[in-house]
Amino acid sequence: MAFLQSRPGRVSWPVLFALALALTACGEKPQEGMQGMKVPVSTIQVQPAPTTVYTELPGRVQAIEDAEIRARVTGIVQDIEFEQGSRVKAGQLLFTIDPAPYKAARDRASAQLQSAEATAKTARLLAQRYARLIKEHAISQQDYDNAVAQADQSAAAVAAAKAALESAEIDLGYTRVTSPIDGTIGKSLVTVGALVSASSATHMATVQRLDQVYVDITQSTTELSDMRRRIAEGALKPDANGDAPAQVLLEDGSLYKQDGKLLFSGVTVDPGTSQVNLRALFPNPEQILLPGMYVRVRLTQGVDERALVVPAQAIQRGGDGNSNLVLVKDGKAVFVPVSVGPRFNGGYIIYRGLSAGDQVVVEGFQKIRPGAPVLAMPWKGQGSGAGAEGPAGGQGGQGVAPGQPGAEGQGQPAAGQGSAAGGQGQPPAAGQGQPAAAGQGEGKAG
Repeated sequence: MAFLQSRPGRVSWPVLFALALALTACGEKPQEGMQGMKVPVSTIQVQPAPTTVYTELPGRVQAIEDAEIRARVTGIVQDIEFEQGSRVKAGQLLFTIDPAPYKAARDRASAQLQSAEATAKTARLLAQRYARLIKEHAISQQDYDNAVAQADQSAAAVAAAKAALESAEIDLGYTRVTSPIDGTIGKSLVTVGALVSASSATHMATVQRLDQVYVDITQSTTELSDMRRRIAEGALKPDANGDAPAQVLLEDGSLYKQDGKLLFSGVTVDPGTSQVNLRALFPNPEQILLPGMYVRVRLTQGVDERALVVPAQAIQRGGDGNSNLVLVKDGKAVFVPVSVGPRFNGGYIIYRGLSAGDQVVVEGFQKIRPGAPVLAMPWKGQGSGAGAEGPAGGQGGQGVAPGQPGAEGQGQPAAGQGSAAGGQGQPPAAGQGQPAAAGQGEGKAG
């Protein structure tokens, strides 16, 4: 180091200053180069298009007809006349209750009717005889009046006896329990020899008509008001036929192949839930929809003539909980808040915050920040390896390609290339390639 010293123990200041400048220049040039690098991202350009707008609401399946078979007389079950789980017809015999006491009651009522008719006949003849005698003044007026009253009372007794006989016959008929509707009968809730009671209306079985079913739906008043507002503004156009078609999404997420229609919308709001009730009708020839099943119903709200739809994975959840999109403007990434509408064909309709012709980033969020320079490339669809992230904030798995950010956000080199330490490429050993440029630095989700 003698050439750096003008005298023993001293360093030449001009030489030291020049050395410091050289070291500073070597350290700043790579950083400037990295700051000016454009990060490649996959984008789409959104264009308005007519789109059918749907809403999905929770619902429960209800049988269109649900008949509970209950005992209407008291007695012992003698026979069960159906196969459990089978289809039955209206009027088909299901149970037989011991008819013996009711046959006896019917016979007793019949005998009482005969006795009343005989008494009435005698009273009627007496009144007719007294009617002739009163004209001849052979009897008093009081005797005649009593005979007429007795005849009327006997006629009333006959009418009462007929009613009692009819009631006894009805009770006897109730010992033969029949199905009131066509449908499918479930299990028998009583066995042969069981005592059923008319006073407690013992539940014996249930018959349900399932060739068509109702689905009872609930919708929040907020969604209902928003739909009406958009129709009033002309953003949504109702169906040309005025119908309200409906579709069912089953518990496994599959679409039920039979379409239905909305029957009515409730006119009152539940004060506890702030929701209104709706009911839809669906054909069910194969009995796939069963009473009590939980489903989701997709209702058609109308057609948005200028809907802007983006892929689900393009929507990002910000730290404040709001949904955002990353747009490319003037070669830089711009984060904008948006209002997300209903789902449509794997994407979401955007109501506010997006304009026609905007470039929306679909992949590459981990490598960009607000204002970062980006290189927009056309999106090639799901095959590019990135997972999807919906507006609810649930992020799907992220594919890692050579030179793309890894699970921890650190740049990973491509296979066969040099390793990266601290986000900057290290000189590779002999025979090794250079680290991928896109793998340098740290990447964070937008």
